[in-house]
Amino acid sequence: MNIELTIVGGVDKKGTKEPIEGLSLVSGEVVSIVGPTGSGKTTLINDIEQLARGDTSTRRKVMLNHSLQDQWSRGDTRNKPVAQLSQNMHFLADMRVEEFLRMHARSRGKDPILVDAVIEAANLLTGEPIPKCSHLTTLSGGQSRALMAADIAIISDSPIVLIDEIENAGIRKQEALRLLATSGKIVVVVTHDPLLALLASRRVVMAEGGMRKLVDRTNDEVNMCSRLAEIDEWLLALRETIRDGGLVSA
Repeated sequence: MNIELTIVGGVDKKGTKEPIEGLSLVSGEVVSIVGPTGSGKTTLINDIEQLARGDTSTRRKVMLNHSLQDQWSRGDTRNKPVAQLSQNMHFLADMRVEEFLRMHARSRGKDPILVDAVIEAANLLTGEPIPKCSHLTTLSGGQSRALMAADIAIISDSPIVLIDEIENAGIRKQEALRLLATSGKIVVVVTHDPLLALLASRRVVMAEGGMRKLVDRTNDEVNMCSRLAEIDEWLLALRETIRDGGLVSA
């Protein structure tokens, strides 16, 4: 489902008009949201999640294909166009993984055969394999987020994905972003991680609660991103070695 997401600028914490008056994102695009703690990053993705109509504290408006969404569309949880993945996710239902995924697939009118694809994808994002028979409430934090990332990419119809600070979530972040973007979704990622910020083609710089600057990724940054990705892979391998009781040599 191709879609265009437009964020019409509002005001910052001081009531000053945002310098970025409009930001448009298209299907398959990854955009990062950066800035110091308290700069308004989470508030921005909350506005997107709520499909704001100028009725939040920022007065921003969020449009889909150039149109504001009515109250019914905003409150329709089954057909909501926005999915969110955060670093703090916990399942409340004590269901088996396979049962949960089959139920979700049926509710979306999808073939339950996708269950295997979701689990396979999730296991590429986490170092802890997820058995079909596991209960959701027994999954670790990393397993839970890996499962939801794969579920959003493969089963969910939501064309927009909001990711809030998953750098410490215990999953392979590069693969997670790649999986979501290649599924044709708009991905908006809030991050303090240089690698995640530079994996995005553009980044919004936040300050004082407002969108201050829009930065296009440069060729030098693309090269830097490749180097950071290598370091990240090395750190992941080092983590697994230590977890397995291995020794680390210089």
